[in-house]
Amino acid sequence: MGIRKIVVQGDDRLGKKCRQITDFNKRLHILLDDMKDTLEKAEGAGLAAPQVGILRRVVVVADGEGGMIELVNPEIVEQSGTQTGPEGCLSIPGRWGMVTRPNYAKVRAQDRNGNWFEVEGEELLARCLCHELEHLDGHLYIEHIDRFMTEEEVDEYFAGKEDQ
Repeated sequence: MGIRKIVVQGDDRLGKKCRQITDFNKRLHILLDDMKDTLEKAEGAGLAAPQVGILRRVVVVADGEGGMIELVNPEIVEQSGTQTGPEGCLSIPGRWGMVTRPNYAKVRAQDRNGNWFEVEGEELLARCLCHELEHLDGHLYIEHIDRFMTEEEVDEYFAGKEDQ
């Protein structure tokens, strides 16, 4: 297991469409394990393979309960509702923007062994699923922002979340 370097905005790999995984082998398992370690160290909500320089359709997402969801070859199969809120990205450090996303998302994906499953989420999990899957097609959240948030707005928003 290891920590991988997170590539940042300006790196060409973040703008490329990722290829499907066809071999569910030890290399994939190492990638998934490293991505989980990297995400945990970075204290993020999700991480897509292109963010660590690998152009494959692989994502890990924090499940909100202390665990992580591994998604291989994921695709959104259902979404509904809307939510608007602050969004950041490990590949765009220190910047937050207001983004409107679906409030509900269902994703169909494969696990590390190639078995198909579905995961669904609302609110933050839905936001995270949509955000991370966009990375696999070469898109960043800043393509959707109404505006960047000031540091004070970000601090105020998260201070309000801690009070709840």
